Amino acid sequence: MKTAIYALAGAAALAVAAPAIADGHATDPALTAVLASPDRAADQPRDKYRRPAETLHFFGVKPDMTVVEYGPGGGWYTRVLAPYIMKSGKYIAINADSDAATYTTRAREARAKGWTERFKTGLAEAMGTKAEDVTAFEIDEMPEEMEGTADRVLIFRSMHGLNIRNGADSVLKAARKLLKDDGMVGVVQHRAPEGASYDDYGARQRGYMRTQDVVAIFAANGFELAAESEINANPKDTADYEGGVWTLPPMLSFGRQSAEEQAKHRAIGESDRMTLLFKKAK
Repeated sequence: MKTAIYALAGAAALAVAAPAIADGHATDPALTAVLASPDRAADQPRDKYRRPAETLHFFGVKPDMTVVEYGPGGGWYTRVLAPYIMKSGKYIAINADSDAATYTTRAREARAKGWTERFKTGLAEAMGTKAEDVTAFEIDEMPEEMEGTADRVLIFRSMHGLNIRNGADSVLKAARKLLKDDGMVGVVQHRAPEGASYDDYGARQRGYMRTQDVVAIFAANGFELAAESEINANPKDTADYEGGVWTLPPMLSFGRQSAEEQAKHRAIGESDRMTLLFKKAK
């Protein structure tokens, strides 16, 4: 896989009616090859925090599935999912409705509204295919034939943004339409400390959310918690930084951190994260 894709904007599972997941999938040779690819050289140092093999295993992702990724952003998980899924399954990227957002500059508006074409072109170049062979759309432009076709919808580290912008409902309604009856939604999200208040970790944007609030948002949109895991937990993360989650790697972006502060935050690593799996409620 070419580097052009870079331009694209083991704890045990704690089962709650846990889904069936094929034994040995965490060591799937196809996924192992993708993760070890030289094309991921810049991404691989973060595997120890994001644990993609274990996470996709927990979510029950298989290479012949139709898998939807919401908000690919910088493309870290896209560079795992696309080469893993596109050979025998179907990879779909979705994003929020750009017409529903407000923008501080015309340049930001233009960039947001050009996401679909830019994503298709970038992924096609990376995968050595044509842009028309890449499926990507904003949720308000979902092709009717896509409804009821997805096995999994995956949302990585995006729930805090959806929550603060009041965008979660529209995205989860679209996810429910996309999913098959037995389809599921996998979520990885920065986790607020035990006993945290909503005022500090819900109404205020710190990047972290309380688990109960994420579960409640899904419940309001027709989903119930199927299983949860500590795969992406990080007990070193106190999650109480003035600058929120962006104080930690990979951003290290709050304020002008001294070399000593950066070293301290790198020693903590990336954020503590909840890993949740949801199914459609009846």
